[in-house]
Amino acid sequence: MSPFFVMSLLFGLTFDQTASLCAPSEYIIHVEKRECAYCLAINTTICAGFCMTRDSNGKKLLLKSALSQNVCTYKEMLYQTALIPGCPHHATPYYSYPVAVSCKCGKCNTDYSDCVHEKVRTNYCTKPQKLCNM
Repeated sequence: MSPFFVMSLLFGLTFDQTASLCAPSEYIIHVEKRECAYCLAINTTICAGFCMTRDSNGKKLLLKSALSQNVCTYKEMLYQTALIPGCPHHATPYYSYPVAVSCKCGKCNTDYSDCVHEKVRTNYCTKPQKLCNM
């Protein structure tokens, strides 16, 4: 192997986080409850963007830890709660949602992230809409 190739490989493995474009991004969540009269559109931030991944074709040359497939995920987040308007007294009118403060490239944690993109799910309202700016 040429020294240039080895140096390029080491540089890429060392500084892959700086080349990522993973950051908080504006997102609108639409929330409905069957009992409530309105759909709530919530402006929040989620983690989105590009993270460097590594081709598994080089697995004989690289350490196992260097073969991870990273995703853009939460580094720091907080939860906020919104009140859904038009709910009867017997229904719970609150909805809690995550707000991304900062993001990182790393393994997807299913405790607080949806690690699989579901094409069937949609994000829209079927009831009259109210906007919530937090």
